Amino acid sequence: MTTASERLHTELLEVGVERFTSSTYKPGPVLHIVLFRFDDGVQHNRRDHAVASFHMLAQSERDGRPYIESIVSGAQLSGEDGANDYEYGFVVRFGSLGDRNYYVGEPIITDPRHYDTLHAAFKKEIGPLLRPQDGVQVMDFLPDPHRRDARRAYK
Repeated sequence: MTTASERLHTELLEVGVERFTSSTYKPGPVLHIVLFRFDDGVQHNRRDHAVASFHMLAQSERDGRPYIESIVSGAQLSGEDGANDYEYGFVVRFGSLGDRNYYVGEPIITDPRHYDTLHAAFKKEIGPLLRPQDGVQVMDFLPDPHRRDARRAYK
């Protein structure tokens, strides 16, 4: 079974980095979910600054315009025992897989001309604040167009 990372590497090799990171590559809504588990001892003001810094990424530009459609976030409050100690969550919305690819950058994209260097800097900034082995969880998905509620919510 191939992983999502392996599939993306293969796709990148097939289409080339310029196309793979183009805003017009595979248009449609893409949701990027990020969960943080802060390291023990990280003070609340540093956590608050990290959250604010994440939201600043919504102002990142490519080709002279913002390319992130939205970022929403909040503290974990579920009582379902499935949070696995993740404390804070973000949902980032993109208008295409190309924009998501440009945002994510490394380890898939290695040429800084083809990824968001502000996001790369943020990842370096946030890294020391998160638990070393399991401080971040990331998942991307395309809203299912066959679901009536998804069509309404993500138009």
